[in-house]
Amino acid sequence: MKSFFTQSVSAFLGFTLWGAGMVKLYAGHRFIGWIGPPWLVEQLEKYDLGLYAEFIAVSQIVIGFMLLTTRFKLLGGIMLVPMLLNILMVTISQNWTGTPYVITVLLGMNAFLLWQFRDFFSPLVNETFPKESWRTVAKRTLTGHLVWVVGLCLNLLSITISYSNLYLAFGFSGLGVTLGILAFLVDRKYLERKTDTKPNHV
Repeated sequence: MKSFFTQSVSAFLGFTLWGAGMVKLYAGHRFIGWIGPPWLVEQLEKYDLGLYAEFIAVSQIVIGFMLLTTRFKLLGGIMLVPMLLNILMVTISQNWTGTPYVITVLLGMNAFLLWQFRDFFSPLVNETFPKESWRTVAKRTLTGHLVWVVGLCLNLLSITISYSNLYLAFGFSGLGVTLGILAFLVDRKYLERKTDTKPNHV
């Protein structure tokens, strides 16, 4: 149950950031997402900061994809901290009503997510690995990682496609998310096949 809740928090945070980034870059901002603003790039272009806004949007997509697919929850959660803090400071300085509270809630959810990986932070502070670890090591494969990267690339590619065919772009994005989630299944199948082909010694 605890693992399911952790996965759900990761997926929700991921969907929030992923959607926020995609909607900023999609043609006509026609993409799913509940948090904005979608017009950030256009607004910052007035101050010659359009490229910076696009960088923020791509960063949101990458971080969100990490969390949405739950493959890189720890890395995505760490990267999400400065992202949310920056957004929080902008919303406070701009006197946005309500938005700072929403961002604060997201920060709290991310803090819960990172707390589940608290044993990973000891090596960062002490600069040494613990002698023993109570955590079961998740087995990942290079093939699974490659499938995940392909999924991420399809999402980024869908942004360009959205300017010529919106429905095709949605298809690419959906396929990308599916591949990102199914990367775990690729790991399992690859490891099972590797175990089956291992010679038995009498």
